[in-house]
Amino acid sequence: MNYWLFIIPIISAFIGWVTNWVAIKMLFHPREPKKILGITFQGIFPKRQQQFAEKLGKIISNEFLSFTDIEQKISSPENLKKIMPMIEQHVDDFLRNKMSDEMPVISMFIGDKTISKLKSAFMKEIELLFPVVMKQYAGNLRTELDLEHIVIQKVSGFSSDKLEEILYQIMSKEFRFVEIIGAVIGFIIGLLQVLITLVTT
Repeated sequence: MNYWLFIIPIISAFIGWVTNWVAIKMLFHPREPKKILGITFQGIFPKRQQQFAEKLGKIISNEFLSFTDIEQKISSPENLKKIMPMIEQHVDDFLRNKMSDEMPVISMFIGDKTISKLKSAFMKEIELLFPVVMKQYAGNLRTELDLEHIVIQKVSGFSSDKLEEILYQIMSKEFRFVEIIGAVIGFIIGLLQVLITLVTT
């Protein structure tokens, strides 16, 4: 029996591991296009970074952070209720303190009862006005702030080194698993080759 045959699974496992390791590295390297034997090579992420940025920009602006959602959120009655106590406090402070500094003659003729009525009138007007103002603000924000363009610009200018570092931090276990799977599959294939050789000889 040729005992050298049993080295084949080990060699196949090594080849499987190296192949997957190279495949993972080729996600990020080479950073710039390089020609080898007339064939241009470049890492998948550096090559597709602009397309990735454009796709991500569309997804974020349309699905994750749409201006429609922002508009609904900032003009919702629930959010208005949360800030009304703070607005009421400012209105009360203005009527009781600041107005006397700005218009001392008028404030002399205004008592607590009048201040309460004025505050109540102001608060009712603010409750009606607030959703309208917030919707208009969201509309202006949509026009002035091109979210899709900002995301595309940021991701396009993102360092490939930094992207690789982040993905390795997040997916190091998965990358290691892919390498090990390559070795396991390679070992199994090598073992099958040995068995076929032994059976046919």
